[in-house]
Amino acid sequence: MAEIYEQTAAALSDMLSKGEVSSKEIMAAYLSRIDNVDGKVRAFNSFDRDDALLQADAADKRRMDGLAVGPLDGIPVALKDVIAVKDQPLTASSNMLKDFVSPYDAHVTELLKRQGAVLFGRLNLDEFAMGSSTENSGFARTCNPWDLERIPGGSSGGSAAAVAAGEAPFTLGSDTGGSIRQPASLCGCVGMKPTYGLVSRYGLIAFASSLDQIGPFAKTVEDAALLLQGIVGHDRRDSTSINTPVPDYRAALKTDKKWRLGVPKEYFGEGLDPEVRAAIDAAIKSYESMGHEIVEVSLPTTELAVPVYYILAPAEASSNLSRYDGIRYGHRSQKAKDAIDVYYKSRAEGFGAEVKRRIILGAYVLSSGYYDAYYLKAQKARTIIRNDFNAAFEKCDALLTPTSPTAAFKAGEKTDDPLSMYLSDIFTINVNLAGLPGVSVPCGFTSGGLPIGLQIIGKAFEEAEMLAIAHAYEQQHDWSKRMPAL
Repeated sequence: MAEIYEQTAAALSDMLSKGEVSSKEIMAAYLSRIDNVDGKVRAFNSFDRDDALLQADAADKRRMDGLAVGPLDGIPVALKDVIAVKDQPLTASSNMLKDFVSPYDAHVTELLKRQGAVLFGRLNLDEFAMGSSTENSGFARTCNPWDLERIPGGSSGGSAAAVAAGEAPFTLGSDTGGSIRQPASLCGCVGMKPTYGLVSRYGLIAFASSLDQIGPFAKTVEDAALLLQGIVGHDRRDSTSINTPVPDYRAALKTDKKWRLGVPKEYFGEGLDPEVRAAIDAAIKSYESMGHEIVEVSLPTTELAVPVYYILAPAEASSNLSRYDGIRYGHRSQKAKDAIDVYYKSRAEGFGAEVKRRIILGAYVLSSGYYDAYYLKAQKARTIIRNDFNAAFEKCDALLTPTSPTAAFKAGEKTDDPLSMYLSDIFTINVNLAGLPGVSVPCGFTSGGLPIGLQIIGKAFEEAEMLAIAHAYEQQHDWSKRMPAL
């Protein structure tokens, strides 16, 4: 029998319902796994061992009393360290919030607690979710479990690495420009960004409010559907939260439907690694062999994605992060000589280099005389990008693309070249700008043994169909069953 940490969350849920294992045994197995491997991977910023076991004990008692509240009851879930859990640290991997403890729960946290999930850890990220490699964390560099010299992707690198390394059955991350899908691709797990507005952002530390979405990481598509089901729901505290009927995502995976799948030609040009290209081509042929129709489509504004994103996202970030001034929120400098000095020194000491770079860029594009030239023009370009997707979806049910142009690169390889780093998200950013759902599923390995991800982009609020398409591919291959040797 496979080790507990090798099981899928769906399998663990089934084992719990049959009485084959207890929640405390599951939690203890994951804590043991963390003890054994997290010294190498460094996915976690922190976790409370005693509290996790107490939560697991409570879940076991509910089950013994016949009061289990659903498939997530007793299953461990670790969260990216930007999602609030009452009385747990909430740091955004930044020295600005190094000692902050959340006084309240995020909406997704409330939902998971109601369903009995064991919320047990805080996962590392690029500081304030700004980065593509988790090298920008203020605390530590998370390593890719498949090659510890390489990055796990970002900004949700800790969330992806924890699942890939078997340190949690599934985790939550946040995705502003690909921060779930890109690390999922580089770590060989499933990562999904929901449609903007489907999951409440209440209790998520804001990076760029019009782009941020919380989403699941998991070993399999079925597990991702299971966790998505647990975090979807209207929230009146988030004005962008949509009140819409929620389908049964897990049940929708089982279908014989044949789809028309679009392949955007602009995603297969210069900069795409040949081994990634070969894996994506093989995945497309796999869909064809299953009887699905493949059509070429065009997204002519693809090349606009990076410049538009790096105007809009820093602009929103500069506004959102203005609250961390040493007075209202965050680190307060002990070297300040007067009130004005508190603002300057607190922000200089609290923020890292990448966050400062984006604050400066955002303040510039919003400044007098440049707003119309940059910010307003970028907003208009965003509308054109969304219209491109709408036109493509008139010809197909979903889009197939690479998730990342390359497999995981070595740590330090791109730290002195921010533009090269920004291009790591070139295939995922457009999805956030258009507000669409996307999921990355493993579709192969390089000759050096590094995972490659296939991105499936769905129509707005059609997560059920998108996940079914991903599940259909996953059933034909064993990529998701492989684990790194640690």
